[in-house]
Amino acid sequence: MKVCPQCNLRYPDESQQCFVDGTALQRMTDPRIGTTVAGRYLIESVLGEGGMAMVYKARHKLVDRPCAIKIMNPALARDRVVRERFRREAKAAQKLAHPNIIEIFDHGDTEDGTAFLVMELLQGESLADALANQGKLPLVRALPIGIQIARALARAHDFEVVHRDLKPENIFLSIAPDGSELVKLLDFGIARSMHDTRLTGVGEVFGTPQYMAPERITSIDAGPPADLYALGIILFEMLTGRLPFDAPDIPSFFVKHLKEPPPRIRTLAPQVPPALEDLIDRLLKKDAKQRPVDAHSVHADLIAICQQQGIPVPPEPSQPSSSPEQEPPHTLPPVAIDRWAQRVTIFEQMLERVYGKQSPPELRQLLGEVRHLVHAVAELRKESVAEQRKMEIIEQKEREGRQRFGFAMDALGIDASVARQQVRASQEALLPLQQQLDAMEAEGKKAHREIICWEGRWAFREPYPQLSAAYRAAADLIDRWYALRQQQKEAQALLEERERMVNDLDYQIRELRNALSAFEKNMEAEKAAQHDRISSLDKKAGMLEAELLALSARFCAPLRGRPELSSYFKELEGAAA
Repeated sequence: MKVCPQCNLRYPDESQQCFVDGTALQRMTDPRIGTTVAGRYLIESVLGEGGMAMVYKARHKLVDRPCAIKIMNPALARDRVVRERFRREAKAAQKLAHPNIIEIFDHGDTEDGTAFLVMELLQGESLADALANQGKLPLVRALPIGIQIARALARAHDFEVVHRDLKPENIFLSIAPDGSELVKLLDFGIARSMHDTRLTGVGEVFGTPQYMAPERITSIDAGPPADLYALGIILFEMLTGRLPFDAPDIPSFFVKHLKEPPPRIRTLAPQVPPALEDLIDRLLKKDAKQRPVDAHSVHADLIAICQQQGIPVPPEPSQPSSSPEQEPPHTLPPVAIDRWAQRVTIFEQMLERVYGKQSPPELRQLLGEVRHLVHAVAELRKESVAEQRKMEIIEQKEREGRQRFGFAMDALGIDASVARQQVRASQEALLPLQQQLDAMEAEGKKAHREIICWEGRWAFREPYPQLSAAYRAAADLIDRWYALRQQQKEAQALLEERERMVNDLDYQIRELRNALSAFEKNMEAEKAAQHDRISSLDKKAGMLEAELLALSARFCAPLRGRPELSSYFKELEGAAA
């Protein structure tokens, strides 16, 4: 891609000179700036650069919506693993459709085969920046942030997506429409669905050592509890301004996560409520089974602590409208065509000014060809806008469908979370009962030996008071043993009933996931067909516009030296700018 340094009009690589002002064209520093991705997203500027991708600020040309585009480094385009992680980031975040997870609008490949994803453009700062600037956060700010992180994790885990790299750099703090702080969870690049083929090889560890759960270090099969462990570290860091573990190198971090108990947070931040200290302590348990049952449970605990402290709880996301009568998205006209129509008018005025009614046939022919191409491009762009509008309606239907699935999953997830907590409570209640029964068994064997001893002496001839005492003690023990055994049976029955409820809810959740997968498959097929139609139209229009530039350059070349046309060329230059 080349650009005119005078009027900023962009040209294909083979062009040499600007038809407006005759200036020699220059190759753009970043050739993607000024180009359009997927026929809709106009790249405006660079936002940031990483090892795997470049992030640009862009604008949806047809609905005038700002967005960000992440385009994979072309050097990595042939790396299957990197491309799969890039695709996974798009699919995972798009599927989750939650206000506390960055929204992915679109994803695909550019014309040169480079993967891209289009996401919402965020204003604000990362949690890492906030901590770097402030050291630590007050409870009144840290708790609402933690609640929103837990909400995002609950949605992700309900749809079997484990983030695996939760850290302050991947938590963005923006502003909600009501002025409150809105948390956005970013970067699902190494997230793993429970059913995805693993990308990590044996011995490979991905993530950030400071926030990695013990099981993430020893296994690549770590599940949702690993994200809860990372959340515990983030809560600890927000409230104290430091990490629970400090180490000079990665292996030392791993050793501390595996073996060293974290400090009690109130020894570093006495203002932390005991209930919050207890929650963080449970989140940081070495054994994943000892952590809270799920993110829904953590969310409920954080809300309860917020309410106890009189801190406003961030509002829950609202249910989207289920009405099928949705207003279609507003679509903007193709501005580029208006500019070409303006140029044709200027070309006509230039011929009239120089030649009057007797303009040279070759220039009249060139102008006629330009006029014909402008009309052809206008028709193609008009058709493309109509197809883009259809695509926007499809995508809107897809977003609303995902939101409805998400809200249905929230309801089931909360019920399942409560049921899991009840199962854990029943399991914990059964443990001391079994311990007491084991102790009674030992006591019963002792009582039985005592009875046998005195029965041997008695031999039905000489009664002993010790024998009757042994019988009474054994009878009392058996009564207590029987009562405890009945209590255990009732507790076991309650556990089994609760486990059946969990299994039933898990079945409903699986069915909902399957329904979402079918919905996504249908939407992807519908979008792919629509995208092919749009791409075909845009390709034809792009070829005609390149031809327009060449014809316009030929038309303007013999006229550029005429002083009476200087004002017209300035007008062309202004229109180009």
